Amino acid sequence: MTSVSVVIPTRDRSELLATTLRSVLWQRGVDMEVIVVDDGSTDATPEVVSGADDARVALVRREEAGGPSAARNLGAARAGGEWLAFVDDDDVWAPTKLARQVAAADEAARGWSYVGAVTVDPDLSVVGGRPPPSPEEVVATLPRSNPIPGGGSNVVLRRGELDQVGGFDERLAQCEDWELWVRLARSGPPAAVSEPLMGYRVHTGGTSLDVDGIVRAARTIEELHATTLDWGRIHRWLAESYLRNDRHLRALGQFARAAVRGQAAGVASDLLDVVRRRAARISGEGSAMMTPDRGWAAGALPWLRELQRRPPAATGEASAR
Repeated sequence: MTSVSVVIPTRDRSELLATTLRSVLWQRGVDMEVIVVDDGSTDATPEVVSGADDARVALVRREEAGGPSAARNLGAARAGGEWLAFVDDDDVWAPTKLARQVAAADEAARGWSYVGAVTVDPDLSVVGGRPPPSPEEVVATLPRSNPIPGGGSNVVLRRGELDQVGGFDERLAQCEDWELWVRLARSGPPAAVSEPLMGYRVHTGGTSLDVDGIVRAARTIEELHATTLDWGRIHRWLAESYLRNDRHLRALGQFARAAVRGQAAGVASDLLDVVRRRAARISGEGSAMMTPDRGWAAGALPWLRELQRRPPAATGEASAR
């Protein structure tokens, strides 16, 4: 059975971490170890990790925070698996995610892979999502924008790939996953699993709301890789971040910048999605079911509902299957 090391960087998010950890421990079809890197937490993070009561889980504590990139690199240095996977402390996985990704990469003879992702709220209800791009589109797009959904919680890669390209750039507190994917794409294309096998959880404490930090990091990526970013797409991404935080005027400003930079059609599509979501909330139908990709996004509902129902005490039962 394939060995996979999962690294979870975390800081002061013990309640969110509990659900993330449950979704990791119910993975099936892989020989797994889980390394939780506590990046200077002052909350109940150690108790949450010990409460998992699973011999596969190890806790590495840092007394002072060093940032998510340093935490991931520390966890990777302690990892012993043939494959590496990273998951942020607020995201969740389907129980077949790791096994499906590894199988896809093996079948395509590639060193890394990604899956489809849906966006979920703090209660794990789907609020959006669309099928991921093809590997060819990913490679073509990565130097200018990040087409891989779900941030750093998506990709699985062979240990040798990380050793070859180097770890996460510790100068970056935002977009560090995107920067690593750029380097991975230069070493070879990824494999893909198009099904929605991860949930990217949005909430008021999410790093995707640090718009200024995202802009600074994007400019750093431009400099590091001597590229010109697709700022139209980035402004659309920033507009969505503002919308999640109910900062509508700032979102409109980002949409306007995106339209000026060649993304008028994309902006029109985004605004139509906003109207659909608002109509869904008013009607009580659920926002994900009102999106054009509602059929695809609905593929995540069975495992998300099971995760919602499953209490912490059931983690060990799920992981033994």
